Amino acid sequence: MTHFQNWLLTEEDCVLTLTLTRSAQKHTLDMQTFYELREIARGLQERPDIWAVVLEAAGEHFSRGVDVSVIGMMIGQEEPAYRENLRNAQDCLDVFEALEKPTIAKLHGYCLGGGLILALCCDFRIASENTVFGLPEVKRSIGVIMGAQRISRVAGLAAAKEMIYVGDNFNAQQAQQWNLVNQVVPHDELDTAAAALADKFRALPPRAVGVNKRILNEGYEMSLRDSQELEIDAQFELLHSPDFQEAVASFMEKRPPRYSGK
Repeated sequence: MTHFQNWLLTEEDCVLTLTLTRSAQKHTLDMQTFYELREIARGLQERPDIWAVVLEAAGEHFSRGVDVSVIGMMIGQEEPAYRENLRNAQDCLDVFEALEKPTIAKLHGYCLGGGLILALCCDFRIASENTVFGLPEVKRSIGVIMGAQRISRVAGLAAAKEMIYVGDNFNAQQAQQWNLVNQVVPHDELDTAAAALADKFRALPPRAVGVNKRILNEGYEMSLRDSQELEIDAQFELLHSPDFQEAVASFMEKRPPRYSGK
């Protein structure tokens, strides 16, 4: 397995845990962290033996946001270089978000700025009740450059304005009310809750889960007619898959299915 400077990858029974290991930097996200995340996501897309991904951070906090070095890199750049660098960082998040496997974020401690945006790239977010959320960028006179649209699409425009314009921190219960997290659990139950959700995907056909993720993510950006065509294409793909044949056979034989991810 490839070694990464900022991420630790561990596998267990078709579930991969992706751990951010920048504790000394308070889990801030520098460009190398983004580049590695994109490389990891591209590699996982080619791994049919991995059925789900859990994203977490070692230590006391999930992430305090984008590292100051990323902002420093932009200062004084000519506009073409500035745009290229920001688009590159955005692409790293986009590639991870598009990974055709269910992704689960385990959140605790601080989950601020770019850390919250990273969490929103996951399909599911489970937060410890001690998690502190926030988008403090406005207080440093900058914009939420890689996440304003993600925030507004998940939480709605009114909630996004409150978060982004004011920049105050908020607790896990408020995050759940704004649809930023799926579950809030006691801190000592966080691992169990994430594992229980990951376990569900061990019993489901992974190709079907991934294709349904593609339908939802890509279809969201399309017209109704184009998204319906996407659904038709995806269904044709699944109907000709070995896992669909196994689903039919197991139903007829009244036994649990044995999916292969094919």
